[in-house]
Amino acid sequence: MRIPTVIEIPIFPLGTVLYPAGKLALRIFEPRYVDMTKACIRDNSVFGVCLIKAGFEAGTPAIPSDIGCSARIVEWDVPNPGLFNLQSQGESVFRLLERRTRPDGLIIGTIEYLDPPDPMSLPERFEPLQQLLTDLIKEIGEDNFAKPARLDDAAWVGYRLAELLPVSPERKQKLLEANDPLAVLQDIETMLKQLRDDR
Repeated sequence: MRIPTVIEIPIFPLGTVLYPAGKLALRIFEPRYVDMTKACIRDNSVFGVCLIKAGFEAGTPAIPSDIGCSARIVEWDVPNPGLFNLQSQGESVFRLLERRTRPDGLIIGTIEYLDPPDPMSLPERFEPLQQLLTDLIKEIGEDNFAKPARLDDAAWVGYRLAELLPVSPERKQKLLEANDPLAVLQDIETMLKQLRDDR
């Protein structure tokens, strides 16, 4: 079992939830995040994505949720000076232990990486969810998902469906906090049933 690592990383509060191996496109223009982006590209380092508990993405620093996901920039371009278009990818779930705000408004968090769940094959009972995700990937396009696709991996299937579910960010946050592939898949089954019943 990996010993949790406590480190400091910049925190990017957003109105969306990022999961491990999830893709996240960002348009960066605020000076604090432009500087963060340059540092992450230069050092090949990560930043943390946390769902906003209070506040907004732009302007005054928002209050982030305590559980987030680290992100690494995998592609970028600079269409104009001071503007970055980023493609980033989720890596590891963490707990935000402390945070401080720099004078420029960037939040620096002391985080503790959580132990990832043990690798787990997708149980047979969840094969309908596997088929649903397979169909959605074909419909949406493989390029919108991290490669390689791991359709036999319980955690990968659960997180990809969690990204696509038409539910509130708060419900998606609960799935991130579960950090348990079977619990995530069971909750997704329940949410899908509720969505069908509400039609």
